[in-house]
Amino acid sequence: MMERDTIAAIATGFIPSGIGIIRISGPQAIEIADGLLEGADLSNAPSHTIHYGMIRSNGELIDEVLVALMRSSRSYTTEDTVEIDCHGSPLAMQKVLEAVCQSGARLAEPGEFTKRAFLNGRIDLTEAESVMDLIQAKTEYARKSSLQILRGSMKEKISTLRKTLLNRSAYIEAALDDPEHYDLSGFPELLRTDVLTVQDEIDRILETAENGRLLSEGIRTVILGKPNVGKSSLLNRLLGEERAIVTDIAGTTRDTLEEQVMLDGILLKIIDTAGIQNTEDPVEKIGVEKAFDCIPDADLVLFVVDASRPLSPEDQQISSLLKDKTVLILLNKSDLSAEVTKETLEKEISLTGLPIVSISSKTGDGFDQLKTTISDVFFHGNISFNDELVVTNVRQKESLRKTKESLSRVLESIDAGMPEDFYSVDLIDAYAELGRIIGEKVEEDLINEIFAEFCMGK
Repeated sequence: MMERDTIAAIATGFIPSGIGIIRISGPQAIEIADGLLEGADLSNAPSHTIHYGMIRSNGELIDEVLVALMRSSRSYTTEDTVEIDCHGSPLAMQKVLEAVCQSGARLAEPGEFTKRAFLNGRIDLTEAESVMDLIQAKTEYARKSSLQILRGSMKEKISTLRKTLLNRSAYIEAALDDPEHYDLSGFPELLRTDVLTVQDEIDRILETAENGRLLSEGIRTVILGKPNVGKSSLLNRLLGEERAIVTDIAGTTRDTLEEQVMLDGILLKIIDTAGIQNTEDPVEKIGVEKAFDCIPDADLVLFVVDASRPLSPEDQQISSLLKDKTVLILLNKSDLSAEVTKETLEKEISLTGLPIVSISSKTGDGFDQLKTTISDVFFHGNISFNDELVVTNVRQKESLRKTKESLSRVLESIDAGMPEDFYSVDLIDAYAELGRIIGEKVEEDLINEIFAEFCMGK
């Protein structure tokens, strides 16, 4: 365990609530709390006990509290830790924190408690990152995925792969140093099998990365269409509230409007855009340009077509912008007489083979089919909440990709008949890159960058 000073922070939200928690961690944590607590003795109290008393500083009574005591090696940070549960008034929490800091603690940096848990070896880097992912989880899938990694699933998988690579590298080094006792004949083919097995495992993890991102961060969804096709009505229907202004006047929406909505466990980050048309109005032109700008970064485009009116050049123009994008065509206004059908749409629009759903933003018809189709398009209809390991972290994904590159160089050396010491160099590179994922080999500035993203008090 690394010796450090004592830190303190408010661990709960700084808003009025029933309970507020001030967390203290470090070598003086118990001494500081004991000096402030009136009515209980913490100095000789056993770990994991709760104590009732009053916090008093410089003779002033601050609050009536409960104090949780956790001694070193059995706490979150592995240091002596005290949590003071006071009333959840922001003023009360601030006064208790000030008293703690005046008694010798310093204000913790964002994420410093979890950073100490990592540096003291209680958790690895994937588990530390999953703490923040769990705090920020917006979907049930993201919550369960973060909790699984917090329980060590990623560490276990990565450690197993690293052990294989280290064993093979160690064998090469031993054989080069002591060829009489270690035979390398036939070893390249055995190594090839092991490297391909590790690569297959990495591929399986990487295959989850995109779905993991979409399910945890949300599908960036852009609503496109010509004016007055019902884009804003679609947004309002998805949100279940009148968020966007809707009128019969074409061009009502002149700017992008961003909202989030949950559809059967799928988070959509929706961007409603201005109607695309040729216009001389300078404000409308800006809105159309913004709509165009949203297309490249979209995970999904909802191309809204007014089924009650014949297709127009604007519909053709929009379709020409959507090549190589994931597109779902919505035939809106199905409650009116149809001028456009799925058959005519497929004939007249350049986009072919795309899913088409008939809906009515006015009545809600077709919205169940819309939800199902989105699930089919992105997840083949199967949004799983099982125990599958899923990567949602960009840093981890990049390290896995670099590991694969190093292993590919090992295979190239084997195919080229290179000496065995060439294999060892790239095996160790792959081993080290996997170590970056769990924090076995990681630079101090990267650690600081990761934990800087955490909230205060965690």
